[in-house]
Amino acid sequence: MKKKSTHKIAFFILLAGLVSACKKLDLAPVNKFTDSNFWTTAEKAGSVLNTAYTQMYNNDYFFYNEGASDNAYNGRGDNQGVASLAAGTYDPSLGRIKQEWGFHYSGIKTCNIFLENVDKVTAMDATLKARMKAEARFIRAFHYFMLETWWGDVPLFDHDITIEESKTVARTPKAQVVDFVLKELDAAAADLPVNTAYKDADRGRITRGAAIALKARVLLYESRWQEVAATCEKLMNDNSNGTYSLFPSYEGVFLPQNEYNSEVMLDLEYVPIVRTYSNFFDMAPLAVGARLNALAPTQELVDSYLMDNGKKISDAGSGYDENNPYVHRDPRLTNTIVYNGYQWKKPDNTTQVIYTKPGDDPAPTKLDEYAPGKVSSPTGYYIRKYYDPTSATNFQSGLNLILIRYADVLLMYAEAKNELGQLDAGIWDKTIKALRARAGFTDAPALNFSATGQADLRNIVRNERRVELAMEGLRVFDIRRWHTAETVLNGWAHGAKFGPASVDNGYIRANLRTFDKGKNYLWPIPRDERAVDPNLTQNPGW
Repeated sequence: MKKKSTHKIAFFILLAGLVSACKKLDLAPVNKFTDSNFWTTAEKAGSVLNTAYTQMYNNDYFFYNEGASDNAYNGRGDNQGVASLAAGTYDPSLGRIKQEWGFHYSGIKTCNIFLENVDKVTAMDATLKARMKAEARFIRAFHYFMLETWWGDVPLFDHDITIEESKTVARTPKAQVVDFVLKELDAAAADLPVNTAYKDADRGRITRGAAIALKARVLLYESRWQEVAATCEKLMNDNSNGTYSLFPSYEGVFLPQNEYNSEVMLDLEYVPIVRTYSNFFDMAPLAVGARLNALAPTQELVDSYLMDNGKKISDAGSGYDENNPYVHRDPRLTNTIVYNGYQWKKPDNTTQVIYTKPGDDPAPTKLDEYAPGKVSSPTGYYIRKYYDPTSATNFQSGLNLILIRYADVLLMYAEAKNELGQLDAGIWDKTIKALRARAGFTDAPALNFSATGQADLRNIVRNERRVELAMEGLRVFDIRRWHTAETVLNGWAHGAKFGPASVDNGYIRANLRTFDKGKNYLWPIPRDERAVDPNLTQNPGW
């Protein structure tokens, strides 16, 4: 069983005076950290910081954000609002938009309270206090990064504001928020330990490498290519900022026995029984115990996986067989997506064949066969990545969810170098080739650099990013920063070739999407927030 790190279970033993931060800017907390006898020990301060950790992100955003992109379709309900977001059928009253706004500002409030009060704890080791402050500043920066990524201009404050202030606060220009985030990450990195310096009881805490990697992501989303490259080099070429490498097995990166492996830079922490999630109950095949399908990979994602010779399925000489489409493909396909005839590995080391094509399942129940209106997958595909073989009833899992891994650093570096016109064989070998070799490619044409033009390399790097990071919640941010959402989220999202032959060559029409480039690249400010605070202006088009 997975070892429980001290900080991961501490927040379940909170003191009576500790309450969660308010969920909206206009609501007061039930109690405040104002008692003079609260901020007296490092343990009490730690309990507040651990609360901030639990508020940083959540498993529902992690998984369902894929459904807001062209990678997946949420066909049952509107989980986390992603069906509405993908289809372009939302407005400022959408629950997800209101919820996420409150989620991040609740986290910011907890961090501000911690940072304003921790110095009252006088009997604390100075190095420990500096580290804890750095952790809180990182978490606060993460929240502001998410806010400006979704909304652009957002209210920025670095102290715990009053109720009166919350009703008059205005939006801060995005550039100023980004500048704040970058400076906070630099300051945090200076006081954070490297990943190898933490003891086992503190595994999962924020590290210097995580701060640098998040800085690279912030810069990536701003297309500040030279700075992206320089920041990534601090992690690739300098062990003083942490020791990271690709884990030898792509499949193994996401298995519970390999948590905290050499590739993990920042993860969302869970503990079996104590703190778990059960998203796979509505994502795995029904034949292995799932309830229904609420998040299904699209045909567009499946088609993005190369052949094992490095060619796209549409390239001449690729060897792609539309009637046997899953053979000789990028090995990451099998580690990520479940398709018809898939050999599902079970915890007892046996396998079960998953049948999704109508008429293929010899069993009378035909649980996973595609049929319109069924609770099975609406695309004919299921998700495998992040399945936890040690999960309990209804797929209750304590497996950590990785927010940043070293593979992303290599992809960011390759993208930045290409945009600078500097992606050569040497850079390729350290990034794309390394990722493909780890994935299991062996053919030289798939591994070796081809001196093609910058535009072709851009498509190659972007596609590599898509398949390497599929189902990890990042695709929606990539298509927005590349401004390709207006293309990939307009028209039908498809499923496997199980539909009428006369419509889209037989590929299932799963979901019709619409993306208005004039307004959808930014979310609208939540309607309820603007009703309380008239100084919150609205984004264009909303």
